[in-house]
Amino acid sequence: MYDVIIIGAGVSGCAIARELSRFKLKIAVLEKALDVCEGTSKANSGIVHAGYDAKPGTLKARLNVEGSRKMEALSRELDFPYKRNGSIVLCFDEKEKDKLHELKARGEVNGVEGLSILNRQELLEVEPGVGDGAAAALYAPTGAIVCPFGLNIALAENAAVNGAEFVFGEQVLDIQKQPYGYLVHTEKKDYETKVVVNAAGVYADEIHNMVSENKMKITPRRGEYLLFDKDVGNMVSHTLFQLPTALGKGILVTPTVHGNLLMGPTAQDIPKKEGTDTSREGLERVLGQAALSVSRIPVKQVITSFAGLRAHITQFPEGAEDDFVIGQVADAPGFIDVAGIESPGLSCAPAIGEYVADMVISLLHPYPKNDFVSTRKGISSMALSSDEECHRLIKENPAYGNVVCRCEMVTEGEILDAIRRPLGARTTDGIKRRTRAGMGRCQSGFCNPKVVEILARELQVEESRIRKSGEDSWYILPPEEGGCL
Repeated sequence: MYDVIIIGAGVSGCAIARELSRFKLKIAVLEKALDVCEGTSKANSGIVHAGYDAKPGTLKARLNVEGSRKMEALSRELDFPYKRNGSIVLCFDEKEKDKLHELKARGEVNGVEGLSILNRQELLEVEPGVGDGAAAALYAPTGAIVCPFGLNIALAENAAVNGAEFVFGEQVLDIQKQPYGYLVHTEKKDYETKVVVNAAGVYADEIHNMVSENKMKITPRRGEYLLFDKDVGNMVSHTLFQLPTALGKGILVTPTVHGNLLMGPTAQDIPKKEGTDTSREGLERVLGQAALSVSRIPVKQVITSFAGLRAHITQFPEGAEDDFVIGQVADAPGFIDVAGIESPGLSCAPAIGEYVADMVISLLHPYPKNDFVSTRKGISSMALSSDEECHRLIKENPAYGNVVCRCEMVTEGEILDAIRRPLGARTTDGIKRRTRAGMGRCQSGFCNPKVVEILARELQVEESRIRKSGEDSWYILPPEEGGCL
């Protein structure tokens, strides 16, 4: 019998698990993928929004500002990349400047600090690379950028160290109400629990509809991105938005915390909940709209494209509105929805963790732990460490002197750490998100065979057993499935 089962190991689920692990509770996080951060949380803009866009009085507005304020301190506590670089909303028509003032007023009602309107000359002083058509802008100094998978993994590892149990590769097939709580049925076994937290991303509607007659529908909203080489990562220093539309905040141009340049996303509602393919039309749209924000886009410096899915609710449960759906389901006591967490969900994650944890605590009344571990040390990066630190690491373990990924200068020692630490990597994508091996210009063309070899050696399996990410993402087809020895 568990006290709490959290469905979904994305950034919301892991933030909730981390907050609940402060208490004497038996917690399980069920994830159908093979690792944390396999859905929306791994494929997004990596932006910590200041909080001027959300409608005042909504959960989005409240949790955005709270989460943004918590993120920098959390990054120091859990050791993941974060940078407060400020964000800028561009206006391309003098006649639309009133919309910038509306955004500024909205942000001030939400509690965002330091907002100001910049004219063309002031804009050029803070961001010289903006497009020729930019007439004015809203400047938000509290806007920031973060490593989205770094945040997600850090929350998960800290929750695991504090006793939360993570179960991977188990999709929830059914949930049944019981006198004591719920019986959660997966592909492999049944789990009994007092409380269920539904943080299943684009699948949160399916999980909700297993227990409630008041139905919900989520339509995945696909966003396509282009990632550029670090050679042009300093093309802009702030995150550049365009005035938002009904489909979101539009195409942005931003540096990343790792020194790349990122452009996107598009916004297209699609039927497939796994539809993360990219398209020529979508990527051309990214380039076309981004050209308004910056001049002379270095197209030849694109190193990869990708797409992410946002959990956009198109049918709200009765009584809900155009907002995050976070709360106990009316006809399912002890079942808590955390649904529709689209933008600015990443920014809200620390606040969502606390908000939902408070709900669970009010139901179960647990005692706090005296031995909660609040900090976590990330993987040491040889590329970012001082000479003295590099020498120390190599002396302790010579594997830190063996470069595996030349593009990102990732060593075997870092890969071993990624495998051996709490919730260690079991796939090449898991290694990539923890160490950046494979994220450089060659996109794993050089290092991937060595990464597969290291994983197989450490996990004591054949190389044919190593996967990229999902259950069927094999690099080498085993003989029993038609492959060759």
